[in-house]
Amino acid sequence: MPNDTNYMVVLDSEAAVTEAAPNLALLAELGNQGLIVTAPGTQCDFVSRYFAPGAGIDEDPVTGSIHSVLVPYWAEQLGKQTLEARQLSARGGVLRCELRGDRVAIAGQAAFYMEGAVYLP
Repeated sequence: MPNDTNYMVVLDSEAAVTEAAPNLALLAELGNQGLIVTAPGTQCDFVSRYFAPGAGIDEDPVTGSIHSVLVPYWAEQLGKQTLEARQLSARGGVLRCELRGDRVAIAGQAAFYMEGAVYLP
């Protein structure tokens, strides 16, 4: 399996996602693969958490990239294209997502922390 592959586990409830406590040391042995844990939400369409200790991230607070997997999955499960998601990490966050064909649009609030430029020869 490629090292940039994630595992996804779908649980029955938001509470189960909140209570998830994966063995991070064992997960880290898989390389930089991550673990997405998700379930239907109680006050949103779905919730998630993301763990990637092999990449040096025990738990990512809010992960836009995993929603490129989660949104198509939950859009099919729920029969809707526009979804509201919550990532249930300690910091947490709310994402407004839309499935647009083979693309996923994600919006939400973010904290600006850096600006940069890349110059190519």
